[in-house]
Amino acid sequence: MNDSIAQLEIGEKGIICDIAIDKIPLKLLEMGCLPGKEVELLQKAPLQDPLYIRVNGSYLAIRVETALQIAIEKI
Repeated sequence: MNDSIAQLEIGEKGIICDIAIDKIPLKLLEMGCLPGKEVELLQKAPLQDPLYIRVNGSYLAIRVETALQIAIEKI
């Protein structure tokens, strides 16, 4: 069973292995949030939502609800 972006700790990285395409915004896909790409959790907001990540050279803020839909393998 794979983890999701939401389960990363600050500074941890993972490789995206699966995405629930019908449940995440198209904008994330357009910005390179695709299988095979490396993702790093940079920061969590004070109430743990949203999460700030780096993926494919872009810095993004995503909701935990969305992050749970993106499966990764930790590296």
